[in-house]
Amino acid sequence: MSTARQAAMYSPSVTLEKGAYRMRAPPRPRATSLLNSKARVDVLATNRRHLAMLIVLLTSATLTCFGVAYYLYSTRWDTRAATIPHHIAQADHPLQVLPYDPDGALLDRFAPGAGDRFLSYLPHSGFHNQRIAFENALVFSRLLNRTLLVPPVRLGRKPLRYVKYDRLLQFLVRSGKEGLRHCARVPAHLFLPPECEDYFDYTHVPWHWLADLTEIKTQQNLIERWNMTDAWIRDRLHIGSKDILKLEDSGPYDYRFLDTAADDSKTSNIRYLESIDIPTLALSDARLLQIGTLFGSSRLRLRDPDNINIRREIRGSMAFSNEALSGPADAIHEALGGAYLGAHIRVGDGHFQADGEKNTRLIWWKLVSQVFKIQAADALALERSLGLDLPGDEVREPHIAPDLAAARTPHPPLPPLPDRPLSQRHCRGSLHTLPHLLPLNNALYISTDAPDPLSTPVLARFLRTFPCTYFLSDFRAQTASLGRVQNAWDGAPMRGFLEPFLDAMVVGRAARVVGTDGSTFSRFVEDVLWRRYHGWDIVLRG
Repeated sequence: MSTARQAAMYSPSVTLEKGAYRMRAPPRPRATSLLNSKARVDVLATNRRHLAMLIVLLTSATLTCFGVAYYLYSTRWDTRAATIPHHIAQADHPLQVLPYDPDGALLDRFAPGAGDRFLSYLPHSGFHNQRIAFENALVFSRLLNRTLLVPPVRLGRKPLRYVKYDRLLQFLVRSGKEGLRHCARVPAHLFLPPECEDYFDYTHVPWHWLADLTEIKTQQNLIERWNMTDAWIRDRLHIGSKDILKLEDSGPYDYRFLDTAADDSKTSNIRYLESIDIPTLALSDARLLQIGTLFGSSRLRLRDPDNINIRREIRGSMAFSNEALSGPADAIHEALGGAYLGAHIRVGDGHFQADGEKNTRLIWWKLVSQVFKIQAADALALERSLGLDLPGDEVREPHIAPDLAAARTPHPPLPPLPDRPLSQRHCRGSLHTLPHLLPLNNALYISTDAPDPLSTPVLARFLRTFPCTYFLSDFRAQTASLGRVQNAWDGAPMRGFLEPFLDAMVVGRAARVVGTDGSTFSRFVEDVLWRRYHGWDIVLRG
């Protein structure tokens, strides 16, 4: 090994340069300058300040973005001009569903005392099931001498079906629209957000907005109850759990109530599981009697004549009397000439859709044979001439059962129908010329739940028989005002909810009316609306 390589191995300070050895001292550390150290500290401090300022700016920007986003979300459809739903033009001056009392202002004036007693119940199902339950509740509270807590009416395509007591109560508690009021302000050109998808499928209105309860309120106390929670009972009525008597049902036919203790139907009844005497229940000291369902025309079995009269008065007061509906109904009545036929035909859903052909044939026969007195042979010949695809068992006159309940409450003799159509509107078909068929030229107004009546096969027999057949859709000018009605509770446009009621009111104003067997709505039209609008006694059933 060379001397140079050895030297390099032993000391890093020794290097070979031009063949000679040279010793190199290790580098000295540079003396620290006080000025340079201070400058470095200043740079670090400046960087920290810049970083802190950047963090503050980013935090402020983040909070500002969240604030702006929340503001835009909470007021994104607030027009500041009016809380008018996107279906209603602001210039149309919407008609409000008023008054209503969701916050209990009327209750504040009532000032319930320790001696006041109350009755409450749980509504469910469609409108007419709610109506029957409300009628029963009014009668029941009158007989028990209790103030009735009245829940609002739920209207729409999504009724609350019956379930046992505790679940139904929870459904009712959660059926409000709290936190969703912005849905009514979504402009028409925007899609509804997910939380608003079913917002317009249902709404709530107070009973007194649909029916005139003035006379009822002179006989008993009513308090609107828009809040179905137990907390409302505790905070507003000052009633604790120990002062509440609950009849919690697990099925729709658990309890029935009798006004006569000696009623022999207690043993013969096969529908209801238990019968309770109303006089015995009236002795209860509980401040609140809380019942589940009260639906059912036979829920209250009344035998006392005074109690039956109370039921008759209350049921008669259920006739629709709202001004927003009465005006259009009167206008359509006038356009039809005043004297016309009315048919209430249910074919839209459920078993009514399945039995549509059978039910419409029965209604047709009632009109032709009972109203117009056309002989059976001529009616059969007319039916065959309509070009309908009739099953083999429909070649004979159908059996029409007598209406015994209506016969027990007769109305005055009806005036004869005109011998020519009085309608101001053009007839759809060619008028009959045969003498025995001339009465069929009278105007026929059909109220139906069929989505498109003109293309519904089971309604074809009416269009081919009665050339002057009309539907609600034929009277757009008379019904235009419905498009301006909105609900002050949730801002929902009311036209779609009110059209079935208006439809029924037009039929109720007819000179003759025929309904669908098995339909509570048709029965209400025939027994209550038609008779009340003509000034006659209503028909009681159940």
